[in-house]
Amino acid sequence: MKPNFSLRLRVFNLNCWGIPYLSKHRADRVKRLGDFLNRESFDLALLEEVWSEQDFQYLRQKLLPAYPAAHYFRSGIIGSGLCVFSKHPIQEFTQHVFTLNGYPYMIHHGDWFCGKAVGLLVLHLSGLVLNAYVTHLHAEYNRQKDIYLAHRVAQAWELAQFIHHTSKKADVVLLCGDLNLHPKDLGCRLLKEWTGLHDAFLETRDFKGPEEGCTMVPENCYVNRQELEQFPLGIRIDYVLYKAVSGLYISCKTLRTTTGHEPHSGSPLSDHEALMATLCVRHSPPQHNPSPTHERSPLISVLREAWAELDQGMAQGRWWATIAGYVIGLGLLLLALLCALAAGGEIREVAVLLWTPSVGLVLGAGAFYLFHVQEAKGLCRARAELQHVLGRAREAQDLGPESQPALLLGQQEGDRAEEQ
Repeated sequence: MKPNFSLRLRVFNLNCWGIPYLSKHRADRVKRLGDFLNRESFDLALLEEVWSEQDFQYLRQKLLPAYPAAHYFRSGIIGSGLCVFSKHPIQEFTQHVFTLNGYPYMIHHGDWFCGKAVGLLVLHLSGLVLNAYVTHLHAEYNRQKDIYLAHRVAQAWELAQFIHHTSKKADVVLLCGDLNLHPKDLGCRLLKEWTGLHDAFLETRDFKGPEEGCTMVPENCYVNRQELEQFPLGIRIDYVLYKAVSGLYISCKTLRTTTGHEPHSGSPLSDHEALMATLCVRHSPPQHNPSPTHERSPLISVLREAWAELDQGMAQGRWWATIAGYVIGLGLLLLALLCALAAGGEIREVAVLLWTPSVGLVLGAGAFYLFHVQEAKGLCRARAELQHVLGRAREAQDLGPESQPALLLGQQEGDRAEEQ
C-alpha cells in the first residue's frame, strides 16, 4: 500500500418505511428512491424497512446498471426489511437474527414477526477489506413507559458482539441503520463503547441537514407530529458509524441528510430522513486525531448500567412466566372439575360449554409461559456475557492503563497483531 494511499467511499442509508398496504404512497416513493440512487451513484446504499420483496426486486432491476451487486436479507415471518445495493462486488454476506425482538401478542406493533437482524457484507476495495453492516433495532413506541427497553439493550449488545467477532480481519468497519436509539440512550452508548465505532455526525466538520442531525423531523409530512411533541426539532435515531484498524485513518468528509423532502422532487422519500456520507480512508494516520469531540466514555459504567437493565428485564420475564404458570395450574384444575361434572351427569351441558374456553385458556397461558421463559433465558445469556466482560474490565482497571486495551476492548489492532 502506497504511503499516499486514499480511498473515498460514498454511503447512503435510509429507513424506507415500506409497509405493504399501510405506508402511504409506497410505490411512488420506491420509484423515486430508485431514480435518486441512480442519479447519485453511491458506492453503497443500505436500506431498512423494505418489507416487500417485490419492492426489492423492482429496485434490483432499476439499479442494476449503477449497482450491479445487491442482496436482500430474509428472516422472520415478514422479513428483516434489510437490503443493500453496491457498486462493487460483494465477496461474502451473512446475517444474525436477534434473539429477542418484542412480544408476539403485541400484534399491533409487529416487530416480533419481522425477525429483525443485522446483515453483513464483505467488500474488497483497493486492497482493503471492508465489513459493512446494516441493521434495524426494535422500535421504542413509548419513551415514558418503554416495555421494550431490555430487548433493545440486548439487541444493541448482540449487535456489538456480532461486529466485534466478525470484523477481526477487516481493515474498515461500517455500520448503518435505524437503531431506534437516541444518541445518549444506553444501547447507543454500549454499542459505541464496546465496538469503538465513531459517529459520522459527531466526527464530520461538514454537515448539512436538520439541526442536531435529526432523522425524523416535524417538517416531514409522513411523520406523526404527536410522537415528536417532546422533541420540537425532531429525533436522531438513524446512524452512520465507522472505524478503521491501526495503520489506517478514516474520517467523514461530508454528511448530508434530507430535510423533510427529497432534493429533486420535493416530496419525502420516507418518514425518516436519508443519510449521505462521504468517508475517506488514508494510510499513515496523523499523530493527533483532528476530531476533539470523540472521547472515550467510561466503559465500566456503561457495562454496569446495561447489566442492571438486563437483570431487571430478566426478573420481569420470570415474573410473567410465573403468573402464566399459575394460570395454567388453575386452568387444569378447572378442566378436571368440568370432566368430573360431565362424568357425573350434573349440569353436563354447562360443563361441555365451558370445556372449549378452558382448553383455550390453558393453551394460551402455556404459549405465554413458554415465550417468557425463552425471553428470560435470552436476557440471562446476554447478562452473563456482560458480567464476564465487566469482570475483565475491572481486572484491566486494577492492572493499569497499559493492560486495558488488550483486556477490555479487544481492539482489532491487537487481534490482527496476534494473528500475524
